[in-house]
Amino acid sequence: MPPASIQQRPDKDQPASLAFCSQAVHAGNVIDTTTGAIRTPIVMANSYRLPDDPSALDWSDSQTLFYNRNSGHNQLCLERKLAAMERGEEAAVFSTGVAALHAIFFTFLKSGDHVVVSDVTYEAVWRLFSDLLPARYGIEATFVDVSDLTAVREAVRPNTKLIHAETIANPTTKVADVRALAAIARDAGAMLSIDATFTPPPMFRGLEHDADFVVHALTKYINGHGDAMGGAVIGRAELIRRLKADALVDVGGSISPFNAWLIMRGSVTLPLRLAQHMSTARKVAEFLDKDSRIAFVAFPGLASHSQHELASRQFGGAGYGGVMAFAVKGEPDRQNRFVANLRLITSAVSLGHDESLIVHVGKAGRGGSECYPDVFREYGHLRLSIGLEDPADLIADIEAALGDTFG
Repeated sequence: MPPASIQQRPDKDQPASLAFCSQAVHAGNVIDTTTGAIRTPIVMANSYRLPDDPSALDWSDSQTLFYNRNSGHNQLCLERKLAAMERGEEAAVFSTGVAALHAIFFTFLKSGDHVVVSDVTYEAVWRLFSDLLPARYGIEATFVDVSDLTAVREAVRPNTKLIHAETIANPTTKVADVRALAAIARDAGAMLSIDATFTPPPMFRGLEHDADFVVHALTKYINGHGDAMGGAVIGRAELIRRLKADALVDVGGSISPFNAWLIMRGSVTLPLRLAQHMSTARKVAEFLDKDSRIAFVAFPGLASHSQHELASRQFGGAGYGGVMAFAVKGEPDRQNRFVANLRLITSAVSLGHDESLIVHVGKAGRGGSECYPDVFREYGHLRLSIGLEDPADLIADIEAALGDTFG
């Protein structure tokens, strides 16, 4: 018997035996038996060879390779990698993050059900629960401030089947206490789904905080290069297999083999990229927080953030993500001038890319913006996603743009 101090021997065929950086490299990767290529190749096939007797095949099976809408080689490899990284039993991948979110709602909700949803949530989720699902399927939703746990409990009804929130809300950076929300859901006989796009592993793993589903827009941090779209749901095997049968096989939304391959490739460097994103974000946020020309900064890593203590406890102090919201003092025209004066940071939507991205959202905001903090509604906001540039260069770009904007 080996000494107790010796860890389990690392084995790339057993992802659970590996540390996260090693999982990012090896989990889900399959050596190609035809060519010997040590990286899983792109398999651009719609169909796969059937067994000699296909009559017993389950045509809704999402584990067997026979038709790409059900499953493809690259999709299955990516799913295995994501399940290992999130320490979940299984994963399902989709063409976009919104398709992954919709898959949960479509599969596990029916007419007459009720959902408690964070009052700050992604616009597509807001529209699904404020308009489309109630009007078309009779699913009711209550939007609530998930940082107020009493309000969440009071919003629960006998027919509540799901609570949905974001670990760090887009764009206000409100932090959800995932374990507390999971306890409320469990007491109500409901499930908890968490959009963890802003908090990929190893920063945070929602399943270890008792969430039933963790969702990622793979388009963002996990891909990390701004060149592929995808979404994923990770959770218990019985839930994920049901979700695949209903929302993947019979509704569609399958990810393409090429995008699955790109995301697999990008995910290898996630541990290194995420550390850089988080370290730089904190430096940039601290710079903005000290500048008198800045109206406000919303970033959980700042002591001034109302949920800094929760964020530190929940995320373990390793980092607070790479996204912040802020505004310069003045009307929308001044926000626009500031963005136009930037020379390094790119004005574009999305986040988690290798390059820093900024987008100006005016006072009117988007769906649910009436629930934003007062300063967001007074100034609008600039959402800044920190990339992989040198922090000194980003700060210099911001400082110069402020100088040009304020003269």
